[in-house]
Amino acid sequence: SGGPGGLRGGVPVIFPQFAGFGPLPKHGFARSVAWTFASAEETGETAIARFTLAADETTRHIWPHDFLAELTVAVGGPQLTLTLAITNCGATPLHFTAALHTYLAVDDLAAATVTGLQGVRYADSAAGGVERVDALAAVAFGDEVDRIYFAPPHPVRLNLGAGRVTTVHSSGFADAVVWNPGPVKGAALADLGTDGHRRFACIEAAVIEQPVELTPEACWQGAQRLLAS
Repeated sequence: SGGPGGLRGGVPVIFPQFAGFGPLPKHGFARSVAWTFASAEETGETAIARFTLAADETTRHIWPHDFLAELTVAVGGPQLTLTLAITNCGATPLHFTAALHTYLAVDDLAAATVTGLQGVRYADSAAGGVERVDALAAVAFGDEVDRIYFAPPHPVRLNLGAGRVTTVHSSGFADAVVWNPGPVKGAALADLGTDGHRRFACIEAAVIEQPVELTPEACWQGAQRLLAS
């Protein structure tokens, strides 16, 4: 649980609405309510933990649907995999957008770049949502970067310098978001700290352009796998 504004770090779960693209509060409610710890186990060198979030009076007041959300976190060696599953437990269809708002630590944002998105169409949220096609081989960070990339065909890589790379693989999540608030907006975020924007970059697995539609008893699943090298 991250409180009303969510957590500024880790992997906040965005559900059932991404950002302000709909009538619900920004980024929905999953990031700011308490989840239930379900289980933990070890398989070889991998540790696995599961958490659940079920509809209750609080969520139904915001979003009138019965659902079960399950988050599975698997950690082993240089790899972290997060899997989000949503089940429609009600008697009517529902639809949603979602994301794993993954914060990735960087030593020097000025030296970090994101690759794997050349030629991909994106909405530039920092420029009012105007759509463009990324013509560059790498995304660099200077001012604010807030882009929704639609259906990137390849894994996305965060290049940290000195040969260090974090590769981001996604399945089920059709889209990807690259975000950093930059120095101006970063300074206005009270929970970020002085020059806090320089210490992270967000690469989010997301499903935004085509909302997920679930019939009663149907289940959707999306995953993000981070591999450090």
